Amino acid sequence: MHLFLTDTTQGPYATLPPDESKHCVRVLRMQLGDELYVTSGDGTMCRARIADPDPTACQVEITERLPNYGARPFKLHMAVAPTKNNARMEWFVEKAVEIGVDRITPIICQHSERGTLNTDRLHKIALSAMKQSLQATLPLIDPPIKLLDFLTNLNSQFSNLNSQKFVCHCAGDDRRTLHQLYTPGTDALVLIGPEGDFSPDEISRCLSLGIQPVTLGSNRLRTETAALYALTTLNFLNTLS
Repeated sequence: MHLFLTDTTQGPYATLPPDESKHCVRVLRMQLGDELYVTSGDGTMCRARIADPDPTACQVEITERLPNYGARPFKLHMAVAPTKNNARMEWFVEKAVEIGVDRITPIICQHSERGTLNTDRLHKIALSAMKQSLQATLPLIDPPIKLLDFLTNLNSQFSNLNSQKFVCHCAGDDRRTLHQLYTPGTDALVLIGPEGDFSPDEISRCLSLGIQPVTLGSNRLRTETAALYALTTLNFLNTLS
């Protein structure tokens, strides 16, 4: 199954962008009439066949639409502090999309060692991971935002009132696990801090908003490892329901 990205899947025909066209026609040597799949990342997967194998603007004819392809009845949102090493954040985005995530928000915390990110690059990595894992929905990658601003706008912009919200931190013992707290099938938001963890003030602010404190175990994890561990746990718990 070859999956390609296109700007839209609404009409009877779609045109692949130049890089996708080149890969389809030049690299894979696909020809007139060959079958393939296309998506715009909006959740619709389309079966199609090549109508014009132009290596700069390959045109395909849509033969079948599969709306809500692979859609899940829950949404998973990860709010993660950017890692000091860009490559680690990029690795997390790639793997998170492959495993299953709906939104990623980089949060700038008091102990953050990086306050900027190339979100355009993260978007491209997410696109590639979506295609690699044969999905039809492109997760939303937000621009970086200060944690306190994120929390101030939590229910109006970043979450819904019915979602479960968790903050993973290393302070204190009054924490349970995601296995104990998460209800499968429910939308969830998980906050993951920087290498130096959330500050006491940040943790207090999260708790004052009803965000539940959780532990990811006794081992000290890197930011991207903790984020992927939490995301994998939520997806796994949903497979059991």
